Amino acid sequence: MLDGEVRVAIATDSDIVAARQAGRQLASQLDFSSSDLTVIAAAVSEIAPNILEYARRGEVEIRLMEKAGRRGVLVVARDQGPGIRDIPLALQDGYSTSGSLGLGLPGARRLMDEFEVQSEMGKGTTVTMRKWAR
Repeated sequence: MLDGEVRVAIATDSDIVAARQAGRQLASQLDFSSSDLTVIAAAVSEIAPNILEYARRGEVEIRLMEKAGRRGVLVVARDQGPGIRDIPLALQDGYSTSGSLGLGLPGARRLMDEFEVQSEMGKGTTVTMRKWAR
């Protein structure tokens, strides 16, 4: 059984940096290449700013996991913001309701091995991502 979990409250830009560093540090306990560690940190950097932009505060949880003999890292970003009305649209490159480049969700989805968004209007959004060590 793998032992490792970090939770970072997201309320400021510096919290995004802390979450990124925590993800990289925790994942470094597994057999990830340095480029995979960078990818994990980048995925956190793509998702965490959405918490600030849309919900003002939330949390990023990073956990080591093992399933069917595979080891990896699980990243869960949660907020209690307004929610995402159209998830398939939000996952398209270039779509943004904030005037950004619209690369956060689709970019993180490309970086990670598994990616899921659950959202309920008025109740918040949870993004779950997994990266498996090779």
